[in-house]
Amino acid sequence: MIYKKFQEMELSALGMGAMRLPVMDGDDSKIDEKAAMEMVDLAMASGVNYYDTAWGYHGGQSEIVMGKALSRYPRDRFYLATKFPGYDLSNMDKVEEIFEKQLEKCGVEYFDFYLFHNVCEMNIDAYLDPKYGIFDYLVKQKKAGRIRHLGFSAHGSYEVMKRFLEAYGKEMEFCQIQLNYLDWTFQDAKAKVELLEEYHLPVWVMEPLRGGRLARLSPQEAAPLQALRPDELPLAWAFRFLETIPSVTVVLSGMSSRRQMEENLHIFAEEKPLNQKELDTLFAVADQMVKAKTVPCTACHYCVSHCPQGLDIPNLLALYNEHSFTGGGFLAPMALSAVAEEKRPDACIGCRSCEAVCPQQIKVSEVLADFAQRMKA
Repeated sequence: MIYKKFQEMELSALGMGAMRLPVMDGDDSKIDEKAAMEMVDLAMASGVNYYDTAWGYHGGQSEIVMGKALSRYPRDRFYLATKFPGYDLSNMDKVEEIFEKQLEKCGVEYFDFYLFHNVCEMNIDAYLDPKYGIFDYLVKQKKAGRIRHLGFSAHGSYEVMKRFLEAYGKEMEFCQIQLNYLDWTFQDAKAKVELLEEYHLPVWVMEPLRGGRLARLSPQEAAPLQALRPDELPLAWAFRFLETIPSVTVVLSGMSSRRQMEENLHIFAEEKPLNQKELDTLFAVADQMVKAKTVPCTACHYCVSHCPQGLDIPNLLALYNEHSFTGGGFLAPMALSAVAEEKRPDACIGCRSCEAVCPQQIKVSEVLADFAQRMKA
């Protein structure tokens, strides 16, 4: 197992994410406890010492099952992380109640790592609002030793992350972001990594395989990679890319079977970062993957000055591209929820003024109409 230094600790570079544990009868809230415990046993035996769960995973059952699985080991054998569920605004005034319940569910007296969960456009104002006392309460728990290390996870934009860091950055010790070779440019993850480096914050990685998409390359996508490293599987390339980024400390993988665990453990047995030629090839593959499913907006903003509705068209197209590439998901709806109703895709009146000045000749009115329809589905 590869280990990374974090303060006084040696963390396994591979962390076990508990959002996609094996389930029974296809019911996400019915975790197959026997299979999950066998996976934890394999991870522990192979040197994994970082385990990540959260309040809402598996309908609230993930913390309970992970607590049971880890309780069979000495407390100093593992590091446990969970999060305050700010993705649901109704939780904002319940930080103490939720935190106490989480300790109970996990069967521990402290959390090694605790995060503000999913800092994004939808909740940034609430997270920063002192009336909820979230920040003050969590810092208090850290001083009391019930939280050993405090950080945050973010699916929001660079601007949202920057607001959060400007307010709370001095107390943050790490940050968890969606990071993979496709999102390096597609979601501007590169800029987010650089922002975190400015604050001297190590990076925890979520979605390293982009929901499994980067483990399922087509023969055409995989061919140039196999030509450079014939013995590496496509999913290994995703992890090797992350090994190339110096600030990456822990890579969380939401494994749902023993086979997936075994594959990941094999990859993390040895560090093999990519060279420049391999990186260039990988980015070219990612570029082709994105182009096949998205509209080619370059965010030149010519359209904005010609829109009688004052819509932020580049931002709407970026969200459309995310939703289109992913085939759905929560990111675009979540981001749109923070946009004023009169500035959403269905506010487009189809005048095509923007299309007359678009250098990429994007049929913006048609794209926004499609986006609005998808959001209603």
